[in-house]
Amino acid sequence: MEEYENPWKQISSKEIYQNPWIEVYEDQVINPRGGQGIYGKVFFKNKAIGIIPIDSDGNTWLVGQYRYTLSEYSWEIPMGGGDRNCDPLDSAKRELKEETGLTAQSWTKIMRIHTSNSITNEEGFIYIAQDLEEGETEFDETEDLAIRKMPFSEAINMVMEGNITDAISVAGILKVARLLNL
Repeated sequence: MEEYENPWKQISSKEIYQNPWIEVYEDQVINPRGGQGIYGKVFFKNKAIGIIPIDSDGNTWLVGQYRYTLSEYSWEIPMGGGDRNCDPLDSAKRELKEETGLTAQSWTKIMRIHTSNSITNEEGFIYIAQDLEEGETEFDETEDLAIRKMPFSEAINMVMEGNITDAISVAGILKVARLLNL
């Protein structure tokens, strides 16, 4: 890949808000055309971790939950946050167990993703989990999840019909579909 010079110039940066998950900044900038302005940035304190479990019969698991920020119900791949200083794979193993009760013997990282790079630095990692064993879920206090096991082809259809809209889920499911030639 080519190296590119940053055309933006930061004049100042001020923290506007923070909580245990995010920090919000307002920067005074000079944009690539030379104009002065502001730029809002949201820094995430965790990595986003997504997992696509696939069993030997070609089934996967999705989790459904009401998303407060959207005010709507959302079907997604199992996912969660991982500490920035930890290996994303360790976080993926924890999240899969918490949300589905599954453990996996085989793990493959399939992509790194930036979820909305115009306003946030959120970095995500997506894995395929295989050689699965079922167990008990360990939901977080904030989770009220429904779990659906289905043929992976049905998850692809849900993406294509607009029934899965979460960016990490869409990207991961379509990448796996391409990898599996589905």
